[in-house]
Amino acid sequence: MKDTGLILPSQKVMACTRGYEGVSSGRMNPMILFLLLFVGIPLFELYWLIEVGSYLGAIPTIFLTVFTAVLGGMLVRMQGLATAMQVQKSMAVGEMPAIEMLEGLLLLACGFFLLLPGFFTDIIGFLVLVPGIRRWLVVAFLKRAQILHSPDSSGGSGGDQPRIIEGEYHRDDD
Repeated sequence: MKDTGLILPSQKVMACTRGYEGVSSGRMNPMILFLLLFVGIPLFELYWLIEVGSYLGAIPTIFLTVFTAVLGGMLVRMQGLATAMQVQKSMAVGEMPAIEMLEGLLLLACGFFLLLPGFFTDIIGFLVLVPGIRRWLVVAFLKRAQILHSPDSSGGSGGDQPRIIEGEYHRDDD
């Protein structure tokens, strides 16, 4: 094909997509995430509130929504106090209460979800209130962030043996 200096539309597409890693990297576009969180979830909640309201009636649906918010607030308060006591106990023996602190952050998010009107966010909030599920979420997050490693991923060294990294160095004196 003769080079005329003109850029054809197909060449523009090829040039724009060449080397673009965003499609296959597995990361979600922030705009789509924003739309999902602030538009999609409230619309989903509104749909289910209308459906439940048409089945139960308006007053029972409002009562159920307020009841879940009050019950959730009380449960979050109890779980939060228990988590705060665990943090104090860990600090008293000189341990870093990292998992308990992350559980506290999850409880904060859980309380927010339970205060929002809607059944989907209430289900998520009540699930996070279960201590086993909350602990599993924290450990899964720490493993995914490569902060916490499973015992079998220690690189072949024994459980109590220190990790030795060999290398060379030299000091640069100014």
